[in-house]
Amino acid sequence: MAITERNSMPKILVAGCGKLGGAIAVKLKTSAQVYGLRRSLDKVPEGITGIGADLTRPETLAEKLPNDLDTVIYCLTPSSYDEQGYRDAYVNGLSNLLDALGSQQLKRLFFISSTSVYAQDDDSLVDETSPASPARVTGQQIRAGEQTALSSRHPATVVRFSGIYGPSRQRFLDEVIAGRMNPDTPAPYSNRIHEEDAAEAVAYLNRMALAGEALEDIYVASDCEPVRLDEVVDWVRQQVECADPVADARKGGRAGSKRCDNTRLLQTGFTFRYPDFRTGYREMIRAL
Repeated sequence: MAITERNSMPKILVAGCGKLGGAIAVKLKTSAQVYGLRRSLDKVPEGITGIGADLTRPETLAEKLPNDLDTVIYCLTPSSYDEQGYRDAYVNGLSNLLDALGSQQLKRLFFISSTSVYAQDDDSLVDETSPASPARVTGQQIRAGEQTALSSRHPATVVRFSGIYGPSRQRFLDEVIAGRMNPDTPAPYSNRIHEEDAAEAVAYLNRMALAGEALEDIYVASDCEPVRLDEVVDWVRQQVECADPVADARKGGRAGSKRCDNTRLLQTGFTFRYPDFRTGYREMIRAL
């Protein structure tokens, strides 16, 4: 039976209540009735009403979604890192959820996306108006998911995150310390956002939507300092003892070289707790 109880607080569904989705849900639970949808109910954060379903299997959604939802935050990650995995997560799963919502009319649908939809590799500045024509098939599926959200019957906002890092995502820091990262100089530009700011940005935009404030269709969510990868590595080496680079150390990522412009997000009044990589990584290094 569908969840039908009424609540004076707003009703929010976080579809894909994993690492990022769970953090967003926790930020919203004090002022809203928050539902977290994921396959493993035991992994839904405390205080969040769990919904056990698999968005790639529409039959598992039958009669499980709450009625009268105010907003939906779609935050799936692929179960496999190939074209089909990305299509299931970003396109098919979203289509199945939109079908299951039926005649409900949301105040806002949020689609969590990635700056990997930008193929720019010329150090150029990219914002929400820049061409998004990803060369890789995985990026193409994310872009198709964006278009599915924006063309739905619900007002939609796409949030494009750059590389998320933080205490629960410190692979890059570990790689530098172990000598497994040694980019050339000058290296491509890199862009990142601390996981705390990533979760708060979505929560902030969601609160704007619930308050009836106008939102743009797309926001780039990246911190305030795009920086060349070798500069980040050199800075980390100055802060903490690191092993000498190994022979097969990684030279960098596969995200091209672009500088993500977060001006539109800042214009909403959002404030970064970690506006640059130094602020975030310094805190992580101190906790080592």
